[in-house]
Amino acid sequence: MDNNLTYSIGEFSEKTGVSIRTLHYYDEIGLLIAEKQPNSGHRRYSDKDILTLQKIMSFKYLGYSLNEICKMIKESSFNLSLNDSLQIQKLAFEEKKEQIESVLNTINRTIKLIKDEGEVDSAILISLINSMQTVNEQQRWVEQHTTKEVAEQLFNKPEEEKLASDKEFIWFSKEVKRLKGKPFHDQEVQELISKHLQSTFEFVGEEAVNFMQDIEDTEIEKLINTIQSPYTKEEEDWLNQAMEYYMIHNVMNEKKTE
Repeated sequence: MDNNLTYSIGEFSEKTGVSIRTLHYYDEIGLLIAEKQPNSGHRRYSDKDILTLQKIMSFKYLGYSLNEICKMIKESSFNLSLNDSLQIQKLAFEEKKEQIESVLNTINRTIKLIKDEGEVDSAILISLINSMQTVNEQQRWVEQHTTKEVAEQLFNKPEEEKLASDKEFIWFSKEVKRLKGKPFHDQEVQELISKHLQSTFEFVGEEAVNFMQDIEDTEIEKLINTIQSPYTKEEEDWLNQAMEYYMIHNVMNEKKTE
């Protein structure tokens, strides 16, 4: 390189692919200070500045902030402190990767649901998305209150089963909104509760259901509260009473006849 060769900011921008606006900003914060012509004050850049800019872009690529890069580019060599810093960057990007994968999975499931259903009530859809968003918290809760094996069986299901469960949730929620206000003993209401409990039992599995029966109601309420409900207060109250009526007049009666 010819160390005497210099470039105007426009030439330097074109040569490096970095915008003039960015170069101005780097100059202002002291990250890449251009030489100023005494008379005009115009910025001039050298081949040495190209090497500095390459360092800046490399550290930006690795995820460092501009404040961190300001300190790092002054180093002529790097030791184990950089290695420790890179380990931190690695963990940060791994977390971002998990988050991106989680968001993509949620987007794909939501696209599939809307495509298959044609139209979904906004409250129901937001509740589903919220459930997908908090799935890691739900899994940790289940692990704490049951076993890791039960949690894996419950949450590591094939995408087809998850999609089927989502559709069941949409169907049930729509029916709750349609039937809300009907007497609890109404045959259609009781059939709705029965079908929902049966499909839930099949999806969750007998082992998980048995574990859940031993967990205090207050703890289960904490799990439920992490998920946004698709129902209004009136719908929620009606559904709880309809479920209670079903349990009393069906499950309890079944136990009496055993």
